[in-house]
Amino acid sequence: MILELADIRIHPGQQGAFEVAIQRGVHEVISKAKGFQGYKVNKGIESPERYILQIFWETLENHTIDFRQSAAFADWRAIVGPFFAGPPTVEHFELLAKSV
Repeated sequence: MILELADIRIHPGQQGAFEVAIQRGVHEVISKAKGFQGYKVNKGIESPERYILQIFWETLENHTIDFRQSAAFADWRAIVGPFFAGPPTVEHFELLAKSV
């Protein structure tokens, strides 16, 4: 399993609308993508315009090729992109260890 970690900063004062949009975007678009296995969204306490989106993919290519190079990616960005204060930082991780 691959973890995609997106560090998202949004425009001040847009938290409520962004929180609705990001959940809508995941449910309507990303959740239908090949290899999608779940997600989490955390919002910043000290930095209220900062969000961490975690998406779990079966393979790296499910995200980088199957999703990012599809029309669905444009649909996703149309929903959440207007809130971005700058491009999100996106990285991928492999599971090393976890608790039971």
